[in-house]
Amino acid sequence: MKVIVDEKVPYIKDTLELLGFTAVYVPGDKFSNEIIKDADALVIRTRTKCNDELLKGSSVRFIATATIGFDHIDTSYCKRAGIEWTNAAGCNSGAVEQYIHSVLLLLQRDKGLSLKDSTIGVIGVGHVGSRIARVAEELGMKVLLNDPPRKDNGEEGFVELSEIMEKADVITFHTPLTKDGKHPTYHLANAKFFSSLKRRPYIINTSRGEVIDTPLLIENISSSKVSDAIIDVWENEPHIDMRLLKMAYISTPHIAGYSADGKINATRSSLLSLCQFFGLNNIICLSLPPSPFNKGVDYYNEGYNFLEVYNPLDDSAVLKSKPEDFEKIRGDYKLRREL
Repeated sequence: MKVIVDEKVPYIKDTLELLGFTAVYVPGDKFSNEIIKDADALVIRTRTKCNDELLKGSSVRFIATATIGFDHIDTSYCKRAGIEWTNAAGCNSGAVEQYIHSVLLLLQRDKGLSLKDSTIGVIGVGHVGSRIARVAEELGMKVLLNDPPRKDNGEEGFVELSEIMEKADVITFHTPLTKDGKHPTYHLANAKFFSSLKRRPYIINTSRGEVIDTPLLIENISSSKVSDAIIDVWENEPHIDMRLLKMAYISTPHIAGYSADGKINATRSSLLSLCQFFGLNNIICLSLPPSPFNKGVDYYNEGYNFLEVYNPLDDSAVLKSKPEDFEKIRGDYKLRREL
């Protein structure tokens, strides 16, 4: 069985061959119909757009994306073509938790935000959002949760977006990017959203850049309707808005979920899905050595020590110094470890 693999998927080389696959490694943006036409499966990341242009007439039967998001996969086309697909749900939730934890401590240290006297609104409460809610509670914040699909399913504990716009001092986005359906998230932060803000919140986005209308965010930071922004994901990546890059308190190159732990989780998920789809009973042995950080330290109560483990201002400084190297910085990123 032949698999075409994004060469940037870590910890996967040689493992596929051991499992009995013939693997061809290609840059994510170089996948083409000609290259994949005789493949049985693809292992991709967000830079590969799986649509009819790529897949039409190919022998591809299965796609595994080593990412949480899957908006780069045309799921409607795949359904029509009989192509199954899977994503690595929750794989990088620990890394994003680490990133947001550090951001909240920095807002307290550098911006004077008293976490214990503040309210955070978490928009999107899946694998990642649930962990962010827990972190915020541990730091003493009041937490408001917004997840319309879960609320529609009869789950309790969720508030309307309007309550977050009214009461939140920090608003953090953890939704998938969707343009259709009952609850589309494309430009969820739109003119109505910004005009309804009451508390000059800090805006954090580690989900998808298109969830926020970039020009409107810039306008509302300039007018102080928004206190500041922490942006890890951007509209039109890698061609990001230079105004927002310079203006935002923290600007990082889509690496909030980039940890060695998260990456190995994603790769393991993709390999397990491949084996399951093709009926292989193989044990996937991928592991990292234990994290070097002191797990006996209570980083919630010992404050800024956590920033010695990871400080996103360091990554922000790199991107702000060379924004034209967005893709290179992201591609060469040295994966950090989680607690």
